[in-house]
Amino acid sequence: MIGLLKAVVGQGLAVPSRTAALLQFRQFEASTSQHAPQMPAFAHKPALYDGPGYDETMAMRKKYLSPSLTMHFKKPVMIVEGKMQYLFDETGRRYLDAFAGIVTVSAGHCHPEIVDAVVKQSHLLQHTTTIYLNNQIAEYAKELAAKMPGNLKCVYFVNSGSEANDMAMMLARAHTGNWDMMCLRNAYHGVSYTTMGACGHGTWKQPIPTNFGMIHALNPDPYRGAFGDDGPKYAEDVKDLIATATSGRVAGWMSETIQGVGGSVPLATGYLPEVYKAIREAGGICIADEVQTGFGRTGTNYWGFENQGVIPDVVTMAKGIGNGLPLAAVVTTPEISASLASRLHFNTFGGNPVCSAGGRAVLRVLDKEKRQEHCAKVGSHLLTRFKKLQEKHDLIGDVRGQGLMLGVELVKDHKTKEPAKAELAEAFERMKDMGVLMGKGGLHGNVFRIKPPMCFSMEDADFLVDVMDEALTGL
Repeated sequence: MIGLLKAVVGQGLAVPSRTAALLQFRQFEASTSQHAPQMPAFAHKPALYDGPGYDETMAMRKKYLSPSLTMHFKKPVMIVEGKMQYLFDETGRRYLDAFAGIVTVSAGHCHPEIVDAVVKQSHLLQHTTTIYLNNQIAEYAKELAAKMPGNLKCVYFVNSGSEANDMAMMLARAHTGNWDMMCLRNAYHGVSYTTMGACGHGTWKQPIPTNFGMIHALNPDPYRGAFGDDGPKYAEDVKDLIATATSGRVAGWMSETIQGVGGSVPLATGYLPEVYKAIREAGGICIADEVQTGFGRTGTNYWGFENQGVIPDVVTMAKGIGNGLPLAAVVTTPEISASLASRLHFNTFGGNPVCSAGGRAVLRVLDKEKRQEHCAKVGSHLLTRFKKLQEKHDLIGDVRGQGLMLGVELVKDHKTKEPAKAELAEAFERMKDMGVLMGKGGLHGNVFRIKPPMCFSMEDADFLVDVMDEALTGL
């Protein structure tokens, strides 16, 4: 086949765009196969792609989509199909997905049981709102509430993490009658007008007033922070801010338990118990942003906040909740949820029948396939291998995280911890060329974010580490 294509090209004859792209891929594959680690076998044949080609698609994107939407890689990858932990481009080339659509694909791309549930419901009823009775949203709320500790039993469905966090802050202000919200530097909570103010990254803030009523505390970063892994010491800053930067009364606190966009940064040990106590004493409620850490991804617990030994008053969730569906939720107590009942409040698409059916299927699949336990096992293996890689490559300053919520931070100097942004960018490209699509994050863009679909296998983990080793060599 390759010889025939070479002959056609050599004679100057016209070659269909897909055939030319396939030839280019095969030539690249042949040139790298002698040195690059070999991707695990996978029994799936992608469908023949017959849509617009790469160049045409790129031209349409540049013309019709917002320029604020950036892409990864110098030459972005065009993804047209996904299956479990793998993605396929327009030529049929397979990639290992180590970022899960930005930590969104939990059970796996196009998981058959979830697809079947969505298709079945789509044939029955695609949309109705909460002004009518429907079994899917009611059953889903019951099943989701059963996953929550304490009295977190009242569910409100929305469409995205930004919406969920926006609503959680509104709940805090409505319930307490206070205004000031406290959050963390290096945090990410969304890009709506309100959640942008809660973010602790200048890169995610538009140059407009957004921070009114938002107070950002010192980040309890065990690697870069002033107090190492001493959570109670960082919590003193929260207490000081309540006393000096507020009236002494606050609406609430919101934080992730492992900062996702911030570079997979876990909160220092013992931090949240002290912070929750201080916030509640100041009249506020505590919000756990579980958009990335929820549903067993950390391996040790179903929810990230459980790793800090706390029970929040409000929990927000999105991304993995729907395995790619536009689905999110705010879960709180009946008492706090009643704070919005004095006025009309409504979400057109939140908890629609299709998304509810899909969300219910996600819960079933994650339980049936024991994905929390799987994340613990594969994540532990990855951490061990990354730490061994750290001994080999001076660029690796820190290896951190839990389960399949991991980070590898690159630095130029272990003492100054100067971010190795350019070096990570180069390794990022090299890994893509060898078939691994990574995430990156941190304020300086110097952290590999390893957050694959939760079906990621031990063989996938070994392949990823071998590829990273190869990519870092010579940098």
